[in-house]
Amino acid sequence: MRDLISIIVPCFDEEEALPIFFIELEKERKMLPCDSEVILVDDGSKDNTPDIIRKFAEKYTGVRYVLLSRNFGKEGAMLAGLKEAKGDYAAVMDADLQHPPRMLAVMYDALKNPPEGEHPESAACYRTRKGGKPLGSPVSRFIRKRFAKLSGIDIPVGATDFRMVSRRMLDIYLSLSESNRFSKGLFNWIGFETKWIPYEDEKRCAGRSSWSRSGLYGYGFEAILSFSDKPLKYGAALGAISCTLALILAVWVVIKTIIWGDPVAGFPSLFCMILFMGGSILLFLGLIGRYISKIYLETKHRPPFVTKETGGGGLGEKQQMSDSDGRSV
Repeated sequence: MRDLISIIVPCFDEEEALPIFFIELEKERKMLPCDSEVILVDDGSKDNTPDIIRKFAEKYTGVRYVLLSRNFGKEGAMLAGLKEAKGDYAAVMDADLQHPPRMLAVMYDALKNPPEGEHPESAACYRTRKGGKPLGSPVSRFIRKRFAKLSGIDIPVGATDFRMVSRRMLDIYLSLSESNRFSKGLFNWIGFETKWIPYEDEKRCAGRSSWSRSGLYGYGFEAILSFSDKPLKYGAALGAISCTLALILAVWVVIKTIIWGDPVAGFPSLFCMILFMGGSILLFLGLIGRYISKIYLETKHRPPFVTKETGGGGLGEKQQMSDSDGRSV
């Protein structure tokens, strides 16, 4: 029996890029040495992306779609598609051709016929960029380095969300019940061997990216909080160091006054120290608040996405709105 690959494509306001992407994807699907299905996930787009997705599902065989009730973020859209996957393997890729469809066959071969041992996962990472640009943007390099340092999970330079996993690894990933998810870290945390496949970074085929610089920094910060408690440890260490220095300084001031009778001076330096300590306290109170907010959100047990509509792939009539656990809403 031929293997089946489920190709999950999260979409958000991709009405310009999606038709171009889908033509290339269909070409590559015909050349795959196995069967495939496509699951298009609309993450609450405000443009005509849902209508385009419906038309693709009606026109092409093996194409299904999931429309979310609103924008839940890329992590929620990816999870929605992965939960719908029926294949022996599952691949996740973007709809802007920055993840080349031609890589699907390479990834499948790396999993099916590994030259050295078993790899339940293959993932793409770009090693060169067109135009001789530096490898990875400063933002992505910063996020990767900070994440690796604080979480203990090392992600290669240029690592992307473009990956293919075996059914065994997918089932383990789906069994993780947390709502605040960072897929790169979760797949790495599982611990199976990953075959990293280098490729040349591609430009968007059309449209503009929905990611902003501040959004990337926020995404990286949330990833660190999801995988590490080291920021809290650094806060405790800074507090211990500050207390020690304050005690030493107090002893020095007393000794200096007793021996030389010098009056206590240094109001500018005192002001700076108070300002620094007050800022540090507020900073780490904010960090503690972020951790508490994550605990608060996890205890609510809200699903990471809500499905509004599914269709295509011979499913027949549109299904009733449901959440990620299949409950009607």
